[in-house]
Amino acid sequence: MKLLRYGALGAEKPGLLDNAGLLRDLSGHVDDITGDTLDDVTLAKLRALDPADLPIVEGEQRIGACVGNIGKFLCIGLNYSDHAAETGAAIPKHPILFFKANSAIVGPYDDVVMPRGSTHTDWEVELGVVIGKEAKYVSKEDALDYVAGYCIVNDVSERHFQNNLTGQWTKGKSCDTFGPTGPWLVTRDEVGDPQNLNMTCDVNGKRMQTGTTSTMIFTVAEIIEHLSQLFTLHPGDVITTGTPPGVGMGIKPEPIYLKKGDVMDLTIEGLGHQRQNVDQDA
Repeated sequence: MKLLRYGALGAEKPGLLDNAGLLRDLSGHVDDITGDTLDDVTLAKLRALDPADLPIVEGEQRIGACVGNIGKFLCIGLNYSDHAAETGAAIPKHPILFFKANSAIVGPYDDVVMPRGSTHTDWEVELGVVIGKEAKYVSKEDALDYVAGYCIVNDVSERHFQNNLTGQWTKGKSCDTFGPTGPWLVTRDEVGDPQNLNMTCDVNGKRMQTGTTSTMIFTVAEIIEHLSQLFTLHPGDVITTGTPPGVGMGIKPEPIYLKKGDVMDLTIEGLGHQRQNVDQDA
């Protein structure tokens, strides 16, 4: 099941993408796609609906972030061995955790706007994990039962802010629009094994990242286990799980960074496609 949110920013409505690729309205069944509607019982009720009975949403629609009212936006860094190698970083012994401000969250086709003075903004295609029920002290064997579904996240990163402004990575990760999320939340039953998904990122039509979630250092289940030992994961929390190699920072002999007018295209197998035009604050 592919769940999404459509409409103007801040006024999104819940929707479902049917097997024919038609957008169907879910407003008669749920108020929104949020942590309040991602439990197994509610998802089972939505799954039991006949999409043909749902109203078709006509006309071109803005697609918003696939989850509304995200609680925590949790990010795992350096979680692909080949990405760690391209950045010259050691393989971490435990998942590296940082937070992305919720004000960074935008839709999958919204513009990414670089902040004033930015010259080191970078792309990162990542698998996003959406929590569906409260998780505390869970084991990796049970961890995937706590997942509502999966989505694409572009963990846009300003590397100078991230590495040179003193402090945590959050400074370079949390700029406005630096968290395109969606287009769909694909429920876990449809995704199957989250450790067997191909992923790509193109910039201006050139393939920059090609990877697979099979090369994660810490699996989705291990990440959930680890985080749930530290604090409670709540329904609607999003965990973005790291990026494969091919980021601009790692290009040799000279890094390449985004500039105004660039276009990013991101895909993850079964989870759809994102596209963002790059702009810059004056």
